[in-house]
Amino acid sequence: MAEDFEPLIITFCCNWCSYAGADTAGVARMQMPTNFRIIRTMCSARIDPEFVLRAFSKGVDGVIVVGCHPADCHYIGGNYRCRRRIALLRTVLEQYGFDPKRLGLAWVSASEGEKFQHTMTDFVEQIRALGPSPIKSKKNEEMTANEGIAHQEA
Repeated sequence: MAEDFEPLIITFCCNWCSYAGADTAGVARMQMPTNFRIIRTMCSARIDPEFVLRAFSKGVDGVIVVGCHPADCHYIGGNYRCRRRIALLRTVLEQYGFDPKRLGLAWVSASEGEKFQHTMTDFVEQIRALGPSPIKSKKNEEMTANEGIAHQEA
């Protein structure tokens, strides 16, 4: 693993709580890593498993879904559906050879900017400890092999 490895993380945030929590952290100028990109969704239940699998297939190192606390969902039970999907997705990821710890789930309300900061900092550190995505490693191997073939043909 390279010493200069910086993970890329996709963060799915629900509009009503966690995105507002991220905004609260930003307005308060709380220090956070810059390794994550937020995708705002109306509800954590709106996150299709295909979104997560596609993110991993594109080479991101981790994905975290951040939603409303259980029983506080703007859409009544969206976070319960999300929790079940994440459990199933972790099983699927493990079958594909990914560490299920690369997929995170957290509950953050609009007033919990500090919790959002801690959640993201901890998740970035967890992914940094796991190292680069297996997809990135495989792509690097293929590129190296292709360069060797191209060099031999020239």
